[in-house]
Amino acid sequence: MNNKIIIGILIVIAVIAAMFLSDKDQKADVASCGDVKIADMNWDSASLMANIDKVILTEGYGCNATLVPGDTMPTFTSMDTKGEPDLAPELWINSIRDPLEKAFSEKRLHSVNGAPITGLGEGWWVPQYFLDANPDIKTVQDVIKRPDLFPDKEDASKGAFVTCPAGWACQLVNANLFKAFEMESKGWKLVNPGSGAGLDGSIAKAFERNENWFGYYWSPTSTVGKYPMVKLDFGVPYAGDEHWNSCMGKDDCKDPKPTSWTVSEVHSVTSDSFKNTSNEEVAKYLQDRIYPGSVMNEMLVYMTDNQATGADAAIEFLRKKSDLWTKWVSADAAEKIKAAVK
Repeated sequence: MNNKIIIGILIVIAVIAAMFLSDKDQKADVASCGDVKIADMNWDSASLMANIDKVILTEGYGCNATLVPGDTMPTFTSMDTKGEPDLAPELWINSIRDPLEKAFSEKRLHSVNGAPITGLGEGWWVPQYFLDANPDIKTVQDVIKRPDLFPDKEDASKGAFVTCPAGWACQLVNANLFKAFEMESKGWKLVNPGSGAGLDGSIAKAFERNENWFGYYWSPTSTVGKYPMVKLDFGVPYAGDEHWNSCMGKDDCKDPKPTSWTVSEVHSVTSDSFKNTSNEEVAKYLQDRIYPGSVMNEMLVYMTDNQATGADAAIEFLRKKSDLWTKWVSADAAEKIKAAVK
């Protein structure tokens, strides 16, 4: 056989072998992480986190990551009963605490990060400029003594406390706290903003006019990112889970007791199968990825101002916040992710 033909055959064999090995290596990389279904929850911060996880797990660790629509209760129920999706990046657990803890204890589900966002929570808020102008006021109890500083638009003799819109669970909690603190007799009025947009608008209007504002809100949100607000300490101890769960969120609570707001908890939760099949680097990433509240709020402002989707904001985050997220991943994964989002 002609030497040139032999050499040609050997080259073809070498190329095929290289392609086979490359394909095998790629499959091995995917297998080391596997298929990952990520819950893309229907609020901005959770969608942002889901999309960031998708890019990092896909580009950095070779996972076959896909997003599925989610919301707190249906996502938890599906994960608990079916083992899908594999990952819920931002699961607020207060409303599902008991069944979730049971799922943890029975090892159907696992918390891989018990605090993926710092500085989050619900409560009663005031503008930072209000506290700057009134350094003697430290707590909710201090504010309650001064209804004159928050005059209601319709009746200036009353202080305005802005509660949640009708139908929101927090409306009942606020009404019961209002009653427990005897705020009506102390010169206060509950103000219903009418809607979520109305609640946001009342804050924006107060800041535009440099007026005092006192009411319910939560973080992370674009509103807190845009307008410097402070969540106040209630100045009273927490009355306990039993009272909170059996009374504070009920419309028939006969004797609500003064209490601070229950601590809001968010976890990143995985299915048992994903925890057992994903590799150690992926597990370490999920454990290490913690978003400072200020950064999360900044990204939510970006999403609002630019009408950006979670996918858009994920790319913006990965391009602009590499000083943060590169601490969560291996050096090799970081280089791959940077190359993918150029």
